[in-house]
Amino acid sequence: MSDPTVLILMGSDSDLTTMEETARVLTEFGVPYEMHVSSAHRSPAKTSKLTREAEGRGIQVIIAAAGMAAHLAGVVAAETPLPVIAVPMPGGALNGVDALYAMVQMPGGMPVATMAIGKAGAKNAGLLAVQMLSLSCPELRTKFVAYKTRMAEEVEEKDQALQAALQK
Repeated sequence: MSDPTVLILMGSDSDLTTMEETARVLTEFGVPYEMHVSSAHRSPAKTSKLTREAEGRGIQVIIAAAGMAAHLAGVVAAETPLPVIAVPMPGGALNGVDALYAMVQMPGGMPVATMAIGKAGAKNAGLLAVQMLSLSCPELRTKFVAYKTRMAEEVEEKDQALQAALQK
């Protein structure tokens, strides 16, 4: 993989510190991506252009992060056949719950895979994109299986350390 296969859109530059987690995951798996600030409300023409041209540029998955009203993922999903993953940003009066509701309550026929609020959601968005891409990339599938195996091994090591400490 050399050309970007994942498009990360953020409604605001303030989302970057959270979405760097998505970028870190994609980089760890060797998945090329491009990242843009583009608002469903403040720059709708740019958002539409990026979304409509994505598939022609080789993009296979779009990740959209936004806070508060958080219409970015829904607007993107309306304009592309590509899978869209939404990441609600923390902040605002409801600390991201408003963004979560805006993303998760999509009308029937307009699917958006919605992650958790904040950095955990940003990480999982990257991992879900990797899983989606691994369906047609055996090398990526092998890396993802190894990642999950490592996680299980780390939990087992921590449990063994706990059990040893409890025996003292």
